[in-house]
Amino acid sequence: MRLFSPALAAALLFTIPASAADVHTVLAPARQLVETADYRASGHLIRVQANGIRISTPITIKAHWFPGVLRVLVEIAPPPETHPGVPSRILLEMRPSGQNAILIAHPDDKTPVPLLFDKWSDGLLDTGFSYEDFLEQQYFWAGQTVVEETKFGARDCDVVKSTPGAADRSHYSEVRSWLDHSVGFPVYVEKTLKGTGTVKEFTSFGLRHEGGVWSAHQVEVKVRGRAGSTLLIIDRGSTKAHLSLGDFSPANRP
Repeated sequence: MRLFSPALAAALLFTIPASAADVHTVLAPARQLVETADYRASGHLIRVQANGIRISTPITIKAHWFPGVLRVLVEIAPPPETHPGVPSRILLEMRPSGQNAILIAHPDDKTPVPLLFDKWSDGLLDTGFSYEDFLEQQYFWAGQTVVEETKFGARDCDVVKSTPGAADRSHYSEVRSWLDHSVGFPVYVEKTLKGTGTVKEFTSFGLRHEGGVWSAHQVEVKVRGRAGSTLLIIDRGSTKAHLSLGDFSPANRP
């Protein structure tokens, strides 16, 4: 699970040439985390406004890697009076080939409908998390480079720069991931939006190792230069949920 301040400042120790580290080896743990996903998690998506006011929404996430495709089902329960048009179910499909899809279903919909690509970058519930952020596709993009070795807090990390190829649909021009040396988990990620150059910062807190799988208790996302943030807090879940295709059926309702 990708569960995202002085802690945000990475202390640069030294830089190495990209050729000094094998990018495929460095990315292997992050890709394996996706290709062995089988988890169920529930918690809260919390929008922290500039004035400190917090708006919390229950959220449930299920994910499972099927042959050649990661399926993620996000279920939310937004207050209808404040977000009447927000879908209650979001089904995401990520394929390493780049043939990804996002489908949404509102409370009264019997089946989900495809979300137009132009909407993939929209913030879910006005938060820093966009629909596309749940795809976690960057580790399979065509362009991958080890930029440097550095520290993030107390953790030694490899920084990998990922750039989409012609077949990779994304609103991001590049993603930089700080991957922990010892476990390969992305402890910090920067995503740069195309056109505007806006940078979104994702920081993982409370890393834990359960059932042989690394995850984070909390992920915070901040938009660089803007006040406020968003917290994705996981209260409970299972890293070995034994999910099947039926768990991602449009007939399953929150």
